[in-house]
Amino acid sequence: MMRRLLLVSLVVAFVVVAGFSGMVSAEDYDIGLAISTLDNPFFVDLRDGALDAAEEHGVNLTVYDAGDDAATQMSNVEDMVITGMDLIIINPVDGDAIVPAIEEAQMANIPVITVDRGAETEVDVHIASDNIAGGEMAAEHLAELLEDTGRAIEMEGIPGTSAARERGEGFNAVMDEKENIEIIARQPAGFSRSEGMSVMEDLLEAHPQFDGLFAHNDEMALGAIEALDAADRLDEVFVVGFDAIDDALVAIEEGRLDATIAQQPVVMGELSVEYAVNLLEGEEVDAFVPVPLELITQ
Repeated sequence: MMRRLLLVSLVVAFVVVAGFSGMVSAEDYDIGLAISTLDNPFFVDLRDGALDAAEEHGVNLTVYDAGDDAATQMSNVEDMVITGMDLIIINPVDGDAIVPAIEEAQMANIPVITVDRGAETEVDVHIASDNIAGGEMAAEHLAELLEDTGRAIEMEGIPGTSAARERGEGFNAVMDEKENIEIIARQPAGFSRSEGMSVMEDLLEAHPQFDGLFAHNDEMALGAIEALDAADRLDEVFVVGFDAIDDALVAIEEGRLDATIAQQPVVMGELSVEYAVNLLEGEEVDAFVPVPLELITQ
């Protein structure tokens, strides 16, 4: 009788342990990725890196595309909280606007990771390139191309994003030290190729003579190049972008774009899922995970 009771106890213990192990299995983790837009190839690469890592780690990853709309992204994150995601990864459209949704997730004890762009509140992990350093690299190279003399324009990204703010901060910190380089205009173009083209058309009307352009991303730089080319001004203006997307690398090879700052969006996506799993497994992680940058000129 005692042996039978012992055997039953062991079986029950095994079932409980097995059931508990299943509860913490990576295969049971549901992770949401709220991405700013999939109309930009940079963020497509980031998503693809995250999906590859999710498959490798055996987690369920659901991707939400905000279409560059802050209200849509806030709603997406709120939906993830309601559905009970185990962890939420956010690539913010707007670092300020997303704060209430992040706070809702935190109140529900859902860890939050931000990737590429930061939020104006604390999260568990932020994974990004050092955008300030990238802006500095762009400024130093543009100054070198201008031989430290001339007039330049800064084409800014979406106001409110950490990427636009930090790239601009780094760029202007360097340019402020260049006594013979004048920044004659700063104009946002929404990280968009079409906006980059239309904004540059307006800038060409307002500023007939300038020598250099720094665009906060390659999409805007490529749009600006189209406008400069149509105005027969491309040979007169040095253009530096940011992100090293495929079209930008082609433009560098063709001599239409002078340089870009290379990020690693695929690596960012992979790291966001890897750190998500680490957090959910209870491991200690760094609050900031930097991803290296590189100046590409040929």
